[in-house]
Amino acid sequence: MAGTNPISALLIIIITIFRKYFPGHIHAFYLEYVYFERRSQGQAGNMAVKRAPGVYSENVNNGGRTTYGTVAA
Repeated sequence: MAGTNPISALLIIIITIFRKYFPGHIHAFYLEYVYFERRSQGQAGNMAVKRAPGVYSENVNNGGRTTYGTVAA
């Protein structure tokens, strides 16, 4: 950042932190919430039917339970 004063450089760093660092942490906490909520639902016998929005991991969506596809009864 050659040619900028320290105040503007600090402002750029702070803006970058708020735009990148904190949203990543918020998303990580959301994934943990979904995982443990689905896990507790599965232990109670209630499996979630719909996928959680913004979660693309089957492991998180199923609460850690593995699914092997549907089996015709």
